[in-house]
This record gives sequence, C-alpha cells and structure tokens, in this order.
Amino acid sequence: MYIYNVTINIDETVEKEWLTWMQSHIPEVLATGRFTSAKMTQVLVEEEMGGVTYSIQYTAKTREDLDNYYKHDAEKLRSDGMKRFADKMVAFRTELKVVEEFFPIVASN
Repeated sequence: MYIYNVTINIDETVEKEWLTWMQSHIPEVLATGRFTSAKMTQVLVEEEMGGVTYSIQYTAKTREDLDNYYKHDAEKLRSDGMKRFADKMVAFRTELKVVEEFFPIVASN
C-alpha cells in the first residue's frame, strides 16, 4: 500500500474558499480510481511564514496505481488549484510506502 501525501500551506485570507474547493477536489482525485481513500488533516504546527498547513493523504493499493495517477491525472487535477490559489499557497508532495500496519489487541471477555 502507498500513501501519496500533499502538504499545503494556505494563506488565511483564502483558507475558507480553499477548504470549500477541496471538498470537490478530493472526490475528483478519488474518482480517477487510482486511490482507495483520502484523509485531510490540519497540521498543528505554527509556521513562521504564517498561513495554515494541511496534509491530504491519498491511499493507493499499488505502486502502479500511483504511477498511473502521475501519468494520466496529476497534471490536470493540480492545475486548477494552482490557477486559483497560486500566489496564496505552497505545496509539496511526498510518497510513503506502508511497511506494516498495527492495530490494538482487543481483549475478549
């Protein structure tokens, strides 16, 4: 399993507009069929440069799914956000490979 993580620092002046836009953008990314789920989190660290930072984590089953997203979908889906918020946001992307998942052991009575 792979996680495609997009970390975005957005200027407070457009944060609400950006959050509204993300409510439709994330489903568009999921509609590509390359990812099984997405999670949006707010990063709880104050940035010296200001703004509010978010992390959007898309889960892909295979490396091939992630590569196909880059090859067929990424450019188009990124461009809309960059056009709308280019001077008000900074984004960087990372890829993570899930090595192992752990779950709590639930005692049965």
